[in-house]
Amino acid sequence: MKTYTNTGNKDTRSGFGAGLTELGQTNDKVVALCADLIGSLKMDDFKKNHPERFFQVGIAEANMIGMAAGLTIGGKIPFTGTFANFSTGRVYDQIRQSVAYSDKNVKICASHAGLTLGEDGATHQILEDIGLMKMLPGMTVINTCDYNQTKAATIAIAEHQGPVYLRFGRPSVPNFTAEDQKFEIGKAVQLTEGTDVTIVATGHLVWEALEAAKELHEQGISAEVINIHTIKPLDDEAILKSVTKTGCVVTAEEHNYLGGLGESVARVLTLNHPTPQEFVATNDTFGESGTPAQLMEKYGLNSASIIKAAQKVVQRKK
Repeated sequence: MKTYTNTGNKDTRSGFGAGLTELGQTNDKVVALCADLIGSLKMDDFKKNHPERFFQVGIAEANMIGMAAGLTIGGKIPFTGTFANFSTGRVYDQIRQSVAYSDKNVKICASHAGLTLGEDGATHQILEDIGLMKMLPGMTVINTCDYNQTKAATIAIAEHQGPVYLRFGRPSVPNFTAEDQKFEIGKAVQLTEGTDVTIVATGHLVWEALEAAKELHEQGISAEVINIHTIKPLDDEAILKSVTKTGCVVTAEEHNYLGGLGESVARVLTLNHPTPQEFVATNDTFGESGTPAQLMEKYGLNSASIIKAAQKVVQRKK
């Protein structure tokens, strides 16, 4: 089976920062707004190189979204930056009314998503943001898996007309996708071929899915791994093509199973090709304080959980 090499752990938020820095040099319509978290969002270089296009809003996230919506009227492409919890839950009304309903070309860029924010605890660990954002009409929802993909996605969304929610994280995670990749919004990436089970993963869980596929291969189970970086619009065709072949699917995400990738996949399967499915996600719960590794282990967001889910779902289809 095809294998992937970790070229070195890197944080996905730095991929965002690198992409934003490049956009600053290549697209003078791009402006950046930050809610008092410049260092955490890796927006330092953009601020240094383009101070006239950078707006430090302070701890006023709702105001930041309103400002971003207004800037689009003058033809600017605003990128907002704060933690995922503050990018969505705190400002949902402003996003709904001023961005989504008004179809404004705002790029909502959210770091520190999910449990892997770590020690800051449950109040900062949002596990429902994908659900919140995918329910908004016209909102594109992207959840990247590593540094290289986050950088590529950041650059790509500047060319996309319409509101985007770009979700990434705090910790260093394996960097394994191509440095020169072409990021296509709404286009899934098949990473391995398999015949027994489809593993559809997003974000940090893509690497865990690849690790699980290697172990499953040793057990005689052939797993097809698909990287779903765009949760909305979902690549229905890629999912259906794979599950038609394998006959079962595991979905894996750093998010609540309610409202996340798994539910989106379940809808596609229910309407087109009913298929046994197992979910690797948090189970209707808030998080807690701990290291990212401890939390991923406790809440079952790792390769071991994906392996168990794959073994179970393969048995279910028999």
